[in-house]
Amino acid sequence: MSAPLLQLSDVTVRYPVGAAGLFGRRRSVVHAVEQVSLSVAAGEIVALVGESGCGKSTVARTIAGVQRVSGGQVCFEGTDLARLTGSALQPYRRAIQLVHQDPYDSLDPRMTVRSIVSEGLRIHRVPRGDRDAVVRRALERVGLSPARWVLDRFPHELSGGQRQRVAIAAAVALTPRLLVADEPVSMLDVSVRASVLNLIDDLRSDGLGVLFITHDLASAVVLADRIAVMYFGRIVEEGPARQVLHRPGHPYTRALLSAMPSPDPSVRTRPAVVRGERPDALNPPPGCAFGSRCPVAQPECAAQIPPLSTVAAGQRVACVVASAGNEG
Repeated sequence: MSAPLLQLSDVTVRYPVGAAGLFGRRRSVVHAVEQVSLSVAAGEIVALVGESGCGKSTVARTIAGVQRVSGGQVCFEGTDLARLTGSALQPYRRAIQLVHQDPYDSLDPRMTVRSIVSEGLRIHRVPRGDRDAVVRRALERVGLSPARWVLDRFPHELSGGQRQRVAIAAAVALTPRLLVADEPVSMLDVSVRASVLNLIDDLRSDGLGVLFITHDLASAVVLADRIAVMYFGRIVEEGPARQVLHRPGHPYTRALLSAMPSPDPSVRTRPAVVRGERPDALNPPPGCAFGSRCPVAQPECAAQIPPLSTVAAGQRVACVVASAGNEG
């Protein structure tokens, strides 16, 4: 088996917050991401799923090279990007492209579509004479065809779905090998989400690897080959999408799935009630972060952080109850 395009190994990100104070007192630390390991292969779509504030976007920024890690490795095609700085990162900034959540904020309102899509080409020194053809191909690749219809328009003249396609075109124009899509449809109307998801799915035919970051498990199940579920900075479950859908192992994953609407309107579902509050990121608990909210928590859950353990072929769960059930 060939090496993955992207391999995260025990990636940890912690932020110091607040003033240092008098007499050299230590600053508080936010535990944003803890020991995240994840891989994406060429032509594969992996979904990173979790509620807002769980650390998904921090993972995205880490991969894109705009957030330094506190520990672990971010390996792209075998090179640990976490060890690179400055100009050494430049080739990888082109190979890894980040699509942001909000197409209304990510596009400069003073620039035309032509300028927006060609900006990255200018930064990466694509010859001026080649840029227009590349821009047109990229726009048509994402379904904005004919390209001449949008080239000289400004973002405010486009719909939300068209704006997000422009953002994706700006990434695709650089012929990346990995696309990190951070909540790419969450700001769009439901009526246009499917078309953007179909576009992302279609891009894999170019051999593009995709990390699809979302809080919407339903979108992840439809789009992804594999799903990783994140809670409080840690991955608590990962596996093939259909396997996670039909046989979720972690109580948090089951709670997320219970909130998914049924495609059959005659079937009434009752979302699981997750009681309590998330732990404090400044003072994380010594054991499982979901333990205080978990309906099946055991005494040992409060004492240790469970590792990801294999419960089925290709499926791993960070839960002592799920692991014990699998052993039995």
